[in-house]
Amino acid sequence: MKWSEEAWNAAKPIYEKILQQPFINGLIDGSLEYDKFIFYIQQDALYLADYGKVLTAIASKLNDPEHISAFLHFAGESMLVEKALHATFLKGQSKDNNMSPACLLYTSFLLKQLANAPVEVIVAAVLPCFWIYKEVGDYILAHQIKGENPYQTWIDAYGGDDFEKSVNMAISICDQLADKCTEEQRQAMTDAYVMCSKMEWLFWDSAFRLEKWPV
Repeated sequence: MKWSEEAWNAAKPIYEKILQQPFINGLIDGSLEYDKFIFYIQQDALYLADYGKVLTAIASKLNDPEHISAFLHFAGESMLVEKALHATFLKGQSKDNNMSPACLLYTSFLLKQLANAPVEVIVAAVLPCFWIYKEVGDYILAHQIKGENPYQTWIDAYGGDDFEKSVNMAISICDQLADKCTEEQRQAMTDAYVMCSKMEWLFWDSAFRLEKWPV
């Protein structure tokens, strides 16, 4: 069994809980309160700024030229998405540079992996942001209620063919790295993947709750 299959199976219960979230259901039928969506987009833009830096740093740690090129491309994509979010959804909105607890937890975990973990674990840690987003985007596209949906641009962005190519490449790179690992190293990759899958759940939950710092 490929490492990616093992990782997906390990985190599948988390993915299924993501699909049950009211935030996702609100995207499907367009009923999500706009302030919750804007909160999500603002936090996503902050997240992507750090995520892009992590992807660039991963490229510097890889040895295969194809893998290096792929991660530099991923980093460029994340910057373009961040700009598109601002231009499409955050235009005219007051700028908020304060990360929510969930966003700060997620980015801090990724930066900690970048500083301390071997490259195969770091690559596994960034994979849920690719893979789960793609699967959620496909799920929303397949189940959305046809008609006017104020979130159609976001749905199309994460359910499109271009994003699918990047996701498939990221999965392939993880599998190639895992093939050279010991069982212990593969388990460390899976642990990082599962943890960041939990972070994905937290991120959407945070937006639906309009999460604030309690103090």
